[in-house]
This record gives sequence, C-alpha cells and structure tokens, in this order.
Amino acid sequence: MSNHLFDAIRAAAVADASFIETPAGRTWTYADMLAVSGQFAAALKTLGVRPGDRVAVQVEKSPEALMLYLACIRAGAIYLPLNTAYTLAELDYFIGDAEPRLVVVAPEARAGILSVAGRYGAHVETLSEAGDGSLRELARNENADFVDADRGPDDLAAILYTSGTTGRSKGAMLTHDNLLSNALTLRDHWRFTGADRLIHALPIFHTHGLFVASNVVLLSGASMYFLPRFDADEALRLMKSATAMMGVPTFYVRLLQNPGLTRETASGMRLFISGSAPLLAETHRAFAEKTGHAILERYGMTETNMNTSNPYAGDRVAGTVGFPLPGVLLRVVDPDSGDQLPDGETGMIEVRGPNVFKGYWRMPEKTRSEFREDGFFITGDLGKIDERGYVHIVGRGKDLVISGGYNIYPKEVENEIDQMPGVVESAVIGVPHPDFGEGVTALVVCKPGATLDERTVLEGLKDRLARYKQPKRVILVDELPRNTMGKVQKNVLRESYATLYNAVNA
Repeated sequence: MSNHLFDAIRAAAVADASFIETPAGRTWTYADMLAVSGQFAAALKTLGVRPGDRVAVQVEKSPEALMLYLACIRAGAIYLPLNTAYTLAELDYFIGDAEPRLVVVAPEARAGILSVAGRYGAHVETLSEAGDGSLRELARNENADFVDADRGPDDLAAILYTSGTTGRSKGAMLTHDNLLSNALTLRDHWRFTGADRLIHALPIFHTHGLFVASNVVLLSGASMYFLPRFDADEALRLMKSATAMMGVPTFYVRLLQNPGLTRETASGMRLFISGSAPLLAETHRAFAEKTGHAILERYGMTETNMNTSNPYAGDRVAGTVGFPLPGVLLRVVDPDSGDQLPDGETGMIEVRGPNVFKGYWRMPEKTRSEFREDGFFITGDLGKIDERGYVHIVGRGKDLVISGGYNIYPKEVENEIDQMPGVVESAVIGVPHPDFGEGVTALVVCKPGATLDERTVLEGLKDRLARYKQPKRVILVDELPRNTMGKVQKNVLRESYATLYNAVNA
C-alpha cells in the first residue's frame, strides 16, 4: 500500500521536531501531526467516506483544519476547501456540483448548511471541541495508527473552485503528483530545510496558503508560526525567530506602513515571498530600501500550482515573476493562431508540466477547450518573456480582477448588480489599489427616475456575494463606453478611473 503524497510527507517528518506554533503558545510536533491526522482519517472512514469521495470544508483557519486536509489525503478522499466568506447561495452551487459525502463547517454555520447539504445527500459535521456533529470529538475516540489508503500519482487529491467568466465556478482537479511535484520543486528552488520557520498568515482554503506554504513546510520538515490572519505587528515580532514569510502584496504594503519595519527587525529573515496578485514595482523597491531584502515574486494559479519564480540566488527583478520552474515549460503564443511568439512580444501564456491540473470537474468540454493538442494549458494570462528570460505578466484575459490575492471574475458581480431594480447595466473592473493590488469597482447605469445610490447597491450585494467580491466603490454613470461592435470598452474605464484609490492609505 502506498499513498503518493502522504508517503513523502511522512518520510520528511521528524517525530519530535516542531511543526506548528500558534499565537496561544501551543506547539504541535510532527508526531502530533501524524497522530491527529490519523485519528481524523479514521473518523472520516467511520462516517462512510471512501477513496474518491469528496469532503467539502468551510471552517476558520486552525491546526485542526490543516489536520483535516491531511486526513483526507490519507483516507484517499478528495479535499474541497471553501472560502469562509462564501454565502449559503454560493455554497449551494458548490455542494450541488461536487456532491461531497461530507461537509465540515464551523459550529455556528451548521444549522444553515443542513438544508443545503440535505438536498444533495451530504452529511454535516463541525470542528467544534464537543457537542452534536463534532468531528474532533469523534476523532478523539479513533486509533491514531491509521493505514493510509492506496493512492497513486494520478489520483485526485483536491478540487479547488475557481470563478468562471460566465458566473459558473469551475472545479480544478488536482492530483497527488500535481501537489507533490510542485511542492518538492519549490522546496528545492527556495532552499527550505528543517531549520526554517515560516510565518504563515495566509488562509488555507486557497492554493497559496494550503499547498504552497503548508506543503513546502511539510516536505522540508520545517516549522511554522500558524497565524489566523495577517497582523503587521505580530509578523514583525515573529521575525526575530522566523526565517521566511509567504504573503500577498497587501502584507508587504502594510508592513511598509509600520514604523517597526527596519533592517534590524528583518535581519534574521532569509526570504520574503509574494504571490497571488501583482506586486507593484514601487512596493518591491521600497521594501528593499527599508529592509535590505528583495521580495521574491512568483507566478501561479489554481489550475497549475506555481509556474515561475524569481531566482533565490540572482536578480529578483521588480515587475517580473522570474523564470519557469524546473520541469515547467512555458511559452507565449498568439492568442488566435496559437503560434509561439518571439521574446519581447506580448501574447497568451501557456504552460505544461507535472504541476498542471487534470481538468475541470464534470466539465469535459471546458477542459478540452483549455488545453492545446500538445498538452499545453492556456492560462488566460497575457505576458511576455524579456531578453534575459524573465517572465512578465502584462494583463489578464477575460478581465479577471485580483484583489487581496483573491480572483474575482467581473461577470459574476455584474450578474448580481444587473438583477437589482432600477439597474440598466453594469461593468465591473479592477482599478489599482495601494492595499489590495486591485479594487473591485462597479460602474452602474440606472433607469430614468431610479433612486439607486452607491450605498443601496452595496447593501444589496452583502448577502449575495462573498465579501472579497463586493465592490469597494460603486459609481453611477449615464452610459458605458462601447466600440463599434457594441462591446463595453473596459480598458477605457480602467484608464478613466486609474487614480480612484490613490488617496487610500496615502
């Protein structure tokens, strides 16, 4: 019996070594990780979860939540993390599409999710300390010596939903080897060892915090400060004993605003990594001037894990995402013909490698349309490769907005706004924001005589969309700019409102 991903995690684990430290002062060793994940895996099996079943999880970040991810891997289940900001209306779609055997939620969400889960035959548990439907309580009574399910490289380990341009989310199917191969590559490329201690302040329902940060730590036998959320003061305090931090650009903007960030504070750190959203060259330069550290920016996506990285040893060039990682092939092509373009020309980025996902859950036609015949995945990102080989992301196809590290597709937000009484149409764009990278911004055309205002639109979206998808500003306009074919010119809108958030945190 072998479990492709967890066998590698187990091999890197040193039983008495520290794995997780929490702000409350609790320390988890690797022996604790093995025991508790084994108990959780046994509990899943007791609840009827079998290899290949999906387990949907919407809980706050905690060591136990991470143990549940590992338990799913060990039990052969397919882990389905869900953003804690998703509303019941959004959860209904995910649960209906994935048809999980089990849904795990926070105790306070149990009553609301029961009716949704019941429609699709899913069982509901919580991660509470005790009480009705507590997976933790059930796990305590299980044997820690769990025999891991037999899972090979091509078996599914997780499904992560990524927003669809038509408003329908797609489930990216990630295999054991997608996750393992990429984590091993990153471990070696970024030189992680058992001596490292990572500041982990990312959410774990997202690729960055769950697979990049956690898996790299696990596979290097390193440890991490496991923070529920990012706090600049806490991060600065931990830098005295940490060696690395992975974050989104927002983290670095907030650190720069803190007077406690100095060369002395950061002197014990060896590596700062940024991803999930574009890092402004200005932020890169300001951080280097203040700390002496050049932030290492990399590029990845839900479907591919990490594709490129600036070098560990060598020039970390501001405004670029570095070179293709070992084993990853990257090319820039003409979006229409598919012909490869010479260096310096902008086109569609396509990638191929062991990191690239298996396809979209129950969407065979969509899967086929996103892959070339030679196996290259069409990322939807526009970019170029410069004369030194550095990859630049210069834009995104399909008008994707990345705010605070989260992907938002405008069509999903527009659909909700357009349904509001008094709205003729809307256009949602991403506008440069000093804290979030991009601010979700809605331009709304109202019917004559309508009494809508910004506050009314924002209030109407509160229960329909996760908070990170909700616009930071709503601007009422008489009409939207269009080209001769009648298509809304979002590029014109982005130019018109490019300085909208300049005063934020100024």
